[in-house]
Amino acid sequence: MQRSRGFTLLELMVVLVIVAMATTAVSLALRDDGATRLEREGLRLTAMLESARAQSRTSGLPVVWRSLPQGFEFIGLPTQAGTGSLTGPRPWLTQGTQAQVLQPPGAQTLVLGPEPLIAAQRVMLVQGERRITLGTDGLAPFAVLAPTP
Repeated sequence: MQRSRGFTLLELMVVLVIVAMATTAVSLALRDDGATRLEREGLRLTAMLESARAQSRTSGLPVVWRSLPQGFEFIGLPTQAGTGSLTGPRPWLTQGTQAQVLQPPGAQTLVLGPEPLIAAQRVMLVQGERRITLGTDGLAPFAVLAPTP
């Protein structure tokens, strides 16, 4: 009896799984670190804007966000003790990050309340050539917006 030569289906599938895992690992390792840092800044800022917006509504005080040369700050929040407080200037996670308010036109700040419905607002974060836009329509929470072509 002669044994046939070649690979079994199981052996071929194991090889394909190994190749797929290696390809995934390489693609994750090659991800643009600058884009990742900017995305992290955007997600952090959206969370902080929503937190300040909620604090403004609960306290009944208007809260304003403004960009600083090395970071940003929230103005109007009551001073609280603890690490969760948003009061005081905050640095950017990545040096060289800048923010520019796009909407409302000509504004230098974002007004976060205390009304439940605020004006539509957008802010653009810039790191070198990379840009990301955050915004709200006034009712929905702040979010990272898809890039416009």
